Amino acid sequence: MKDELKKRLTPMQYRVTQESGTEPAFTGEYDQHFEEGIYVDIVSGKPLFSSKDKFDAHCGWPSFSKPIEDEEVKESLDTSYGMRRTEVRSATADSHLGHLFPDGPISQGGLRYCINSASLRFVPKDKLQDEGLSEYKQLFD
Repeated sequence: MKDELKKRLTPMQYRVTQESGTEPAFTGEYDQHFEEGIYVDIVSGKPLFSSKDKFDAHCGWPSFSKPIEDEEVKESLDTSYGMRRTEVRSATADSHLGHLFPDGPISQGGLRYCINSASLRFVPKDKLQDEGLSEYKQLFD
């Protein structure tokens, strides 16, 4: 599996998703991306976040107020680098996605899912059906 992923993913995508890395701030493809659609796990293709829940936190990484499906985003304590943070990973592929912070917009629940662009693939709303994700079109109607 790891060898197949090394062939399929870019070095940054592999480092982030498989080795719990972090892409440099303000360098990710989706930091300032606000087209309508959904973001899926780069490894499994499972839906994770909607552009409807994306906001600009000015932190250098894409930020979302909530996942599309709570079951697909799992949380755990991360004490690396001498910090106490909540790590978020995809449930299906166990990809490292980023971290969860309690400093999101109060009007949207107060959470900020700070996610690495390298762990995501964007599917525009007009391509959802082509990708077998037509049930998510309702998010944009």
